[in-house]
Amino acid sequence: MSVKDAVATRFQELCRERGMRLNELAVRSGVTPSTVYSMMDAKRRELSINVIKKLCDGMDISLKEFFTADVFDQLDQEIK
Repeated sequence: MSVKDAVATRFQELCRERGMRLNELAVRSGVTPSTVYSMMDAKRRELSINVIKKLCDGMDISLKEFFTADVFDQLDQEIK
């Protein structure tokens, strides 16, 4: 799994746990819904740590709490 896929998976998991839709996450975070949906798009490879931080702020969690999930322990090597 790539880091981008892991980030998308983690946000989907958190939204599901909180009964939150992606549009609501965008509004709470002060980013456009298209930003959130493009992050979930498997074809898009780049992520911004600034957007991840805003989304975490919108969920009222720290970056540490976000990245301390098992999904990040199983990442593929990014350098090939």
